[in-house]
Amino acid sequence: MTIDSIAGPLLALVLGYLLGSIPFGILLTRFTGAGDLRKIGSGNIGATNVLRTGRKGLAAATLLLDLLKGTAAVLLAEHFVPGTAQLAAIAALLGHMFPIWLRFAGGKGVATFMGLVLGFAILGDLHWAAPAAYAVVWIGLLAATRYSSLAGMSAGLSAPIAAAILGRYDLALMFLGLALLVLWKHRDNVRRLLAGTEPRVGTARNG
Repeated sequence: MTIDSIAGPLLALVLGYLLGSIPFGILLTRFTGAGDLRKIGSGNIGATNVLRTGRKGLAAATLLLDLLKGTAAVLLAEHFVPGTAQLAAIAALLGHMFPIWLRFAGGKGVATFMGLVLGFAILGDLHWAAPAAYAVVWIGLLAATRYSSLAGMSAGLSAPIAAAILGRYDLALMFLGLALLVLWKHRDNVRRLLAGTEPRVGTARNG
């Protein structure tokens, strides 16, 4: 194993992690005077909690930027170090969930995960049906139930299923691991859903 064979994958991991760890929700709310997101609602850094500031535009921007940083990680890694997109994807989601800048207390990864799936579709490694299915499940369940957590977890689980149906078993396996991470980050939401105490979007708190 040469230094070059180590440097490339390491670069992809670092690039993915750094991009994923950018806390757009915190940055946007702070720069616009909406307050410290970690002291609002559930304290989560994602778009659902940004919505509690009353700034729908900020919430939409947070969702879009959290999604795009996942896409950027995949595309940039593959551009600069071909063959490392999957490493960058894993690192990006870990960066979002466990950013060093926030003492590893990050988001739950639903938007960033979709960005990763979109990235592989842009590369041509995955049919566009996969990110489309992710979006339909996410938006559809959110509209039907108003449970942000249920919609997000279901969307995450759709990724490995879609990749497997499309014959990309390598991506399906990676997506399965990432989906399990998303479920783990939602463990408190799962307990509340089972107990019937999970708030819906638009109520005082929804983590």
